[in-house]
Amino acid sequence: MTIKIDQPIIAYKILKADDEPQTATDHSAQPQTQATLEHVHENLSRPEFLTGSTYKIKTPMSEHALYITINDVVLNQGSEHEQRHPYEIFINSKNMDHFQWVVALTRVISAVFRKGGDVTFMAEELKAVFDPKGGYFKKGGKFMPSLVAEIGEAIEQHLKMIGLLAPDILDDQQKRALEAKRAEFEQQQNVSSNADADDSPFPAEAQLCSKCNTKAAILLDGCITCLNCGDSKCS
Repeated sequence: MTIKIDQPIIAYKILKADDEPQTATDHSAQPQTQATLEHVHENLSRPEFLTGSTYKIKTPMSEHALYITINDVVLNQGSEHEQRHPYEIFINSKNMDHFQWVVALTRVISAVFRKGGDVTFMAEELKAVFDPKGGYFKKGGKFMPSLVAEIGEAIEQHLKMIGLLAPDILDDQQKRALEAKRAEFEQQQNVSSNADADDSPFPAEAQLCSKCNTKAAILLDGCITCLNCGDSKCS
């Protein structure tokens, strides 16, 4: 008797003489949800409508801001596996000094996005780029080693927003401990908790934290502790 196989073969087993034959309905009863999930791949056609977010970057290196737009494709829409995935990126500015490498960068990043798979590494790679002329501090006291690194920061922020990266959130106990550290430091130094000239929410005497690159590290009881990420040299 001829048996027609109309489903993918997902497993096989060599039967012995004393084994009972298995019916073809054994595997058909198993749900094939993994095979039917929609993923980003090179042959995925661009939808007519894409959801996007725009991020503004204003650096002291230029009088004109950069506007980064990341468009997402929605996969498995309407199901419990619905997920936004970045599909393309555009960078626009009135400053034409960076036009050539900005266009090249957007094409490469967009190609990585459309390739599919895990694209979160792109943010870390860009954030590790250093400008030989030196970096700068963003509003709020965070150090940026280069303009490319801040583009990577914007991509990381977007990936956290759509759920591809876990947000950096301190628990309530860590927040209370940092608030206590900050209050004790300000009481000892007799400084205001308000911002310095950069509108930073951290004390003006704070140093640059080597972990989160924010001017939020203070010296208290002989221990350097960051009031932003909680990193401590004594732990």
